[in-house]
Amino acid sequence: MIWLTWRQFRSQAIAAAALLAVLAIALAVTGPDLVTRFDQAGLTTCHATCTSLASSFLRELKTGPYNALFDAGIVLMYLAPALMGIFWGAPLIAREFETGTQRLAWNQSVTRTHWTAVKLGLIGLVAVATAGLLSLMISWWASPIDHAMNFGLSGSGSGFPRLSPLLFAARGVAPLGYAAFAFALGVTAGALIRKTLPAMAITLVIFAAAQILVPNLVRPHLISPVQVTNAFNAKQNNELMISAPSDKMTVVGSFNRPGAWVLSNKTVTPSGQVFTGPATAACLGNSPTACTNWLGGQHLRQEVSYQPASRFWPLQWIETGIYLILAAGLAWLCAWQIRRRRA
Repeated sequence: MIWLTWRQFRSQAIAAAALLAVLAIALAVTGPDLVTRFDQAGLTTCHATCTSLASSFLRELKTGPYNALFDAGIVLMYLAPALMGIFWGAPLIAREFETGTQRLAWNQSVTRTHWTAVKLGLIGLVAVATAGLLSLMISWWASPIDHAMNFGLSGSGSGFPRLSPLLFAARGVAPLGYAAFAFALGVTAGALIRKTLPAMAITLVIFAAAQILVPNLVRPHLISPVQVTNAFNAKQNNELMISAPSDKMTVVGSFNRPGAWVLSNKTVTPSGQVFTGPATAACLGNSPTACTNWLGGQHLRQEVSYQPASRFWPLQWIETGIYLILAAGLAWLCAWQIRRRRA
């Protein structure tokens, strides 16, 4: 049974191995020079005010192939689990039903449970291992850039921390959970629908929805965010906007925490309401100093909710565990559906 499953899957395995080999060569060739540039920028020994050094390092990378490779790595890490679910998972059992070959397998000495377990286990492990190798290589190669962007975000707004939704799903162990979930989702959809193309479409829709909803609705609350309230410093604004015709003001204060994922940053009045103005003549006129002084006299507060950089790995392990549990549940549903289905 294992040999037969491998024979059916070997073309996909060869294609995945070839992609991993090409990527490994590209990253191995460019990685050492990237580390050298990081060291030469002085970021290896920098532990305090590193914003200017990080910004200079990131600007230099935009002129070479590194920026394109960095972006390509993110895109690949998002696509890989989805493609495994669509092209490895969805056709795995749905194709057997479409061609009727499951009847032959189920009339042999191999039980349906054994048949399902081998298919799910063998190819599922390959999917997880492939995602793990991709994440390991890309995370290693991009670590100097990730580290610089954590510094660069501190007060400069350049780049994204590893905790941000954009990078979190493309680093660490989380892609292993995504791959397991996407693959199990595809197999289960195929077992329930018994048609390859509809199963592929449903797998794509559900997995894409999970990748959008989890970072915005679930991940911020896996660990209670840190809440910080400080007096609003009118001289350190990241944003000040006035909208017509009501002269409504939007004021956002500066928040300096290297590598932090800021969930909310509000400026509130002494009564706890979000500050909206309206703007006075000092702010409507061409007098920034007068506007700053007026804001400073409003006794405003800055309320920030964020996940600190130190929570990257705890959040990675928690989210990976959630996706693995979901994958196990889908695998059980798939096996149960096949056991009860008539040949």
